[in-house]
Amino acid sequence: MRLLVLCTHNSARSQMAEAWLRHFARELGVDLEVHSAGTEKAFVKEEAKRAMAEVGLSLEGHRSKTLLEVPDPWNFGLVLTVCDAAKEACPAYPARTAKRHVAFPDPTGKPLEEWRAVRDALGRMCLLLVRSLKEGQLPSDEALAQAAWGI
Repeated sequence: MRLLVLCTHNSARSQMAEAWLRHFARELGVDLEVHSAGTEKAFVKEEAKRAMAEVGLSLEGHRSKTLLEVPDPWNFGLVLTVCDAAKEACPAYPARTAKRHVAFPDPTGKPLEEWRAVRDALGRMCLLLVRSLKEGQLPSDEALAQAAWGI
């Protein structure tokens, strides 16, 4: 399956989700091609790199990109938006493309503890998603939010 994580700037939340999804897919033996993009281009934030490095996942070499910079941008099995602005700006995908949305707060300008909280919530959500895909299932937005935030 091809999966796209979409956020506004592809500078933090979507980058962290991409790294988590690739990690869990590798760890659980799931054939998952993961990309991330933004509705606008920016740069990968140093705080995101630092937070992910703390859990042994590197964002070095990652770069912010727009949807049109992703290979075959209209051919995804799943599009996951991780911020409300990206959900609103998300282009229309073919009916065969599943869509999921869980809003994560933007930690920009916040202390590293906030970055860690977003990182960990993304990790919990991504683990549930990859486990579910391994079982041939696709969790609901609500199940993904429950895994992320316990709500």
